[in-house]
Amino acid sequence: MPGAPAGPGAARPQRIALAGAGLLGRLLAWQLARAGHQLDVYDPAPGPDARGAAGWTAAGMLSPVSELECADENVYRLGLRSLQLWPMLIEGLPPVPLSGRLSASDAAAPARQGHAADTPHPVDLHMRGSLLLAHRGDEGAAARVVDLLAGKAPAGQAPRRIDLQALSALEPDIRGPAHAWLMEGEGQIDTWQAMLALALGAEGAGARFHWGQVIERAEPGRLHTAQGPVSADLVLDLRGTGARPQLPVRGVRGEIVHLHAPGLRLNRPLRLLHPRHRVYIVPRAGGRVLVGASEIESEDASPISLRTSVELMAAAHSVLPALAEARVVFTDTNLRPALPDNLPTLVSEPGLVRVNGLFRHGWLIGPALAEQALVAAGLAASGALAARPALIDSPDSLPAPQEASA
Repeated sequence: MPGAPAGPGAARPQRIALAGAGLLGRLLAWQLARAGHQLDVYDPAPGPDARGAAGWTAAGMLSPVSELECADENVYRLGLRSLQLWPMLIEGLPPVPLSGRLSASDAAAPARQGHAADTPHPVDLHMRGSLLLAHRGDEGAAARVVDLLAGKAPAGQAPRRIDLQALSALEPDIRGPAHAWLMEGEGQIDTWQAMLALALGAEGAGARFHWGQVIERAEPGRLHTAQGPVSADLVLDLRGTGARPQLPVRGVRGEIVHLHAPGLRLNRPLRLLHPRHRVYIVPRAGGRVLVGASEIESEDASPISLRTSVELMAAAHSVLPALAEARVVFTDTNLRPALPDNLPTLVSEPGLVRVNGLFRHGWLIGPALAEQALVAAGLAASGALAARPALIDSPDSLPAPQEASA
């Protein structure tokens, strides 16, 4: 029932003002609204399916071990926790179109080529593992990455080398790579679907979204918008790059090419290990394929360049020749919020919790950070696991939130 407290021991309903309706904001809005809190969400985007937040321009790879190439142990542990949380978080979300759009008329929606882009579907979530691939001649670059992951991953979690026969059995349409490693236990989520479903689910549970609202600053118990101040028992500041200058956040450019390749047989995400860059290829339902680059140190949010487009699509074609006749639906760029150390931060004080710096790991660590934010705010009973905490490990082993300095 919308607005009903979430199980025994649910926290007393509070007035909560949430700044930022990106991935983390929607994860928290979905849980807090279901727990019966009076929740108002403010975001400058014009609506729930507007592509302003960085979470829209992401492949949705849930790869805690693979991300150890550029992450620390805390990100790895947050990723493992999130892998446990995702299936429970998407329970009860409304089905939404694969296009992630409320209207079929948007020009950026996937082309109508036989797949049901506009038919509502449950949020697509899979845990089939992922693959690392390398071409002949790139052994040195691949070995550096694989050895690094093997050294940082816990026992039993390192990349497992597979021969080409095993690779063909897993992914018959892959042709060209000379080397392959399987990352077992990793997964993927449809980011478009999840972003829209979380917003619609939270709204259906009682959250009030205030779209087109610019947030100027956040402080304990008060949110300052361009339309005036908003008072609340608790303020959650989840604005990403919008939190400047209160936090030293920078934007890191991400680029993605969206393809439509009906008939392509691809079951799990791929990463092509190359001396100059990392290219990922991620399948989605409806014959969709995403091709992207990990990150570019730039705050340029202009459209993708010709060189990047050619490099990404050539890399994808080099391992999946069946993409030759794929159609380029559209390209996308966005800025991911990163702090100077490229690691996430959670800072709490009475009446205010700030979370930022998810960098390239938002979909991997978002659920665990949302859980930590609820704990820091004294609202742990409002989380996804309130009614069944025994199903997973205790969060006590995760990094503790920082306390704000006086």
